[in-house]
Amino acid sequence: MLIVLLGAGGVGKGTMARRLVADEPGLVLSRSWTTRSRRPGEDESSYRFVDRARFEAHLAAGGFLEHDEFLGNLYGTPVPERDGEADDLVLEINVAGAEQVRALDPEAVVILVVPPDRATQRARLQGRGDDDEHIERRLAIAAEEEAVGRRLAAAVVVNDHLERAVAEVAGIVHARRAGQVS
Repeated sequence: MLIVLLGAGGVGKGTMARRLVADEPGLVLSRSWTTRSRRPGEDESSYRFVDRARFEAHLAAGGFLEHDEFLGNLYGTPVPERDGEADDLVLEINVAGAEQVRALDPEAVVILVVPPDRATQRARLQGRGDDDEHIERRLAIAAEEEAVGRRLAAAVVVNDHLERAVAEVAGIVHARRAGQVS
């Protein structure tokens, strides 16, 4: 099963995805590729940081499940390497990527993550070291991303309290695993 956490920058989907995978057996977090530079203090395992030429070569070889260019940088989810295990894959991606995944796998569990408010989203972007210009660009497109995300998603989770939000997503995963519609 593919579990897609989508949302605008600064909503906390990365933190939620890491916590969900740590707490829930049978989940694996996909590690996306990007051409952007690593942020100060960002763990190098957050992404596979590559140059544009390497990304484009991997794309040309059919190596991505989804990909997008966002604010001048390329992002992509590599095609999963399955080794026969039945682990469910968690993707932490943007709206354009979620649209691609939904087209490839209509059964994917798509969950939109939203912040409790724009001030919290701004603070999260600042906290991860984004500069003011980048933050303003991110916030300017957040409402549009959320509108598209609401059309794609089976559920919307407000990330106002991490443990509660992760528990809500885990509940959706459990329901889907049990064969209930989500």
